[in-house]
Amino acid sequence: MSILRLENVIKTYENHTAVNNVSFEVPKGSIFGLLGPNGAGKTSMIRIITTITGADSGTVYLDGEKLNNDHPGQIGYMPEERGLYKKMKVGEQLMYLAQLKGLSASAAKENIQYWFKRLNIEDWWDKKVEELSKGMQQKVQFIATVVHGPKLLILDEPFSGLDPINTNLIKDEIRRMNDEGVSIIFSTHRMEQVEEICEYITLINQGKIILGGKVDEVKQQFKENLFKIDFTGAVPADLASVNAADADWEIVKQETGSMTVKVSNDDASNRVLNYFLKSGLHVSAFNEILPSLNEIFIKHVGESNE
Repeated sequence: MSILRLENVIKTYENHTAVNNVSFEVPKGSIFGLLGPNGAGKTSMIRIITTITGADSGTVYLDGEKLNNDHPGQIGYMPEERGLYKKMKVGEQLMYLAQLKGLSASAAKENIQYWFKRLNIEDWWDKKVEELSKGMQQKVQFIATVVHGPKLLILDEPFSGLDPINTNLIKDEIRRMNDEGVSIIFSTHRMEQVEEICEYITLINQGKIILGGKVDEVKQQFKENLFKIDFTGAVPADLASVNAADADWEIVKQETGSMTVKVSNDDASNRVLNYFLKSGLHVSAFNEILPSLNEIFIKHVGESNE
């Protein structure tokens, strides 16, 4: 079951197609990475999902229903460009934004105070936004995004401007809400953050999807059959001849205490491990090296630009 489904969505601005026949699904209860370089079409897609703009063609479904004017109240969207009113007090502003999302004044106040406590900012109610640092404003923006209890969160660069402590605080809240059933779309340029928290990804470039799926399956799809052996002891004298005799594996990198080999199949990786175990070395680790999402991102965005 999906919380969000796009079918053949197209959006064109003058002579530029920002979203080019895009289809994908966000599984319900997942943390989903929406990735792509600047100008790829991510923001245009998000604006369609949040009903800020409409698609020229195609269909969007939220929780099984065709997107309609009631759905923005079920979505929380934190854009990369923040939209707080600098002169307003934090509490006053959050009350206003929460009520725009349909909360009563009493429910809005209760929810805001709940989030103030969770984010350790109980004394910020009467502070003006302009008095806050960028990171502090980020926490206010986060509350504005989640205060109405949305079923779908869309977070665009949510950790921008946050120090490591507050980054971890927001990450913990994202995971906690996800554990409670909230579905989350996470857009960022920081691939290491995507690997850390996302279960699924879709990579978009020039308005088109170029790959997607579960993070671990995507990494498996683009693996290069590399294995790293960590060991103690002297490298066997016959290593070169053994390697040369077995055409199914080759040494691609050798360092003190470790070696990286490329194999052609699973049997070859087993033979490599057995050789090192029988050679008298103490093997402390034998691990497959999977490509990082950053490596996959750079490679496939480059290929799609050619």
